[in-house]
Amino acid sequence: MSILNKVIGPLSKYDNTLPFTYMAKVINIEGDDYLANYYFADTICGLVEHLDKNNIEPDEVELYGCYMKKEIKLDNNPLLNEEGKWLHRPKLCKALEDYYQKTMDERYKGHEAHSNCSFDDRDREAR
Repeated sequence: MSILNKVIGPLSKYDNTLPFTYMAKVINIEGDDYLANYYFADTICGLVEHLDKNNIEPDEVELYGCYMKKEIKLDNNPLLNEEGKWLHRPKLCKALEDYYQKTMDERYKGHEAHSNCSFDDRDREAR
């Protein structure tokens, strides 16, 4: 990582057409957002990996792409295999790439299975 990237951060974060970060909201008590657990990651693959590692099932979580001034809810289905379990890299990347090409759904823009992924410059660790 160059000195410039250490100072200003990943350049992809300055692309307003991509989420700044991703958020998972795990609801503990239905209807009470105050008691929900929130997880964040700069990439959807990092967030999904964290959720799976912590045994958080897809039907227990709401995912959001967070832009500078709004949060957009994501559909979990493009992130799941045929058994309804979380996909992992590189299958997740390929599934998102294919889904975007088929639907042109802007919520999934920039995810690619190959070296052109718009999120390659970001840290994948969830917090």
